[in-house]
Amino acid sequence: MTIPTPLLSGDREAFADAFAARIAALPHPPRLLGFGEPTHGEDEFGRLRNAVFAALVDRAGFTSIALESSVWHGRVVDAYVGGADGDEDEVMATGFTHDFGASAANRELVRWMRERNRHRAPADRLRFAGFDAPTEMAAAPSPREALRALHDFLREHEVGDLPKWDDIDRLLGPDDPWVEPAAAREPARSIGSQPRVHELRAITDDLRRILACEVPRDDLGEAPLAGRTAAGLLAYHSAMAKDTEHRWQRLSALRDEMMAENLRAIAERGRTLVFGHNLHLRTGVAEMPFGETVRTTLHWNPAGAHVAGPDYRVVATALGEAVHLDVPAPPADTVEGVLHDALPPGNHLFEASALRTLQEGLAVRKAPTYRYFPIDDTLLGQVDEVVFLHTIT
Repeated sequence: MTIPTPLLSGDREAFADAFAARIAALPHPPRLLGFGEPTHGEDEFGRLRNAVFAALVDRAGFTSIALESSVWHGRVVDAYVGGADGDEDEVMATGFTHDFGASAANRELVRWMRERNRHRAPADRLRFAGFDAPTEMAAAPSPREALRALHDFLREHEVGDLPKWDDIDRLLGPDDPWVEPAAAREPARSIGSQPRVHELRAITDDLRRILACEVPRDDLGEAPLAGRTAAGLLAYHSAMAKDTEHRWQRLSALRDEMMAENLRAIAERGRTLVFGHNLHLRTGVAEMPFGETVRTTLHWNPAGAHVAGPDYRVVATALGEAVHLDVPAPPADTVEGVLHDALPPGNHLFEASALRTLQEGLAVRKAPTYRYFPIDDTLLGQVDEVVFLHTIT
């Protein structure tokens, strides 16, 4: 069996520097560069991402990074790395969702960006963003905060014919029904089927159109983000209330469509490194096993499929061995196993097409934990390159 030659190999810093130089040398460097991970919760992927981002800033003109955390909450982090006063612990606790604020690698990223921005002109500062919807898969908050921000912005700009906030607030009502924990399993408990939610969706659509039509583009600030967030949350609540066979699939698709909307807006700031799960960044249909007792497989279009095109490039990461994650050395008849046996410790970059050829005739590695998504032929057809991390200790 012929092992493809890695495009790049090295320890974290050497790999990052060579990777950034390679991106800078492309005839058309991407506006959005996806950098995926096969599982959440392992800081080595985050530390490799940090090194890659720093090198991309220095060598390839990147000015922004987007993480798979709530876009709405990420404004706190962006302000802080831009020099705003604040307590670092509070920023990590409130500026990240999905428990990502506990990540040491994310804290290191925030510190590095804040320090680097001290030496950059305000107009050239590095930007941070979340790109995820402000939801968990099985829960979503009230759209009140985002709707209020959008309404306040339009009122301050003296836009006419606005509905009164008191009327919107009355439709929103108390927050408890919006965050009803039983709604995930019992659609009838979701607020999303109530007539007032349909009315709020219409009002939100009107406010977004007013914003687009009556406020100059260079004076929009965070108002478009507030509009996207409110509209997305209302759509998510409506979908949660539908008791259909494909309910969870629809929720997954809605979340990724919101991610894609956010990424398009973030890309307007400049070249952006996008860090999230391989599932969200791949350019074709995503698949995920789902269910505790009756197992099924969800299929949906991920964010990467929505933003795919000449301005998007995606690199997935894969893992050989990580005992502390219950990921043992891979079987020899899998792509991970062949690479693990043939390569030295370190980080190794391959063309996805080369690994797809290698994968022919090999088995797909059985996921050692429910969180780890192994290399398979489908993934290799939906990414440009793959970074193989030999061993994480």
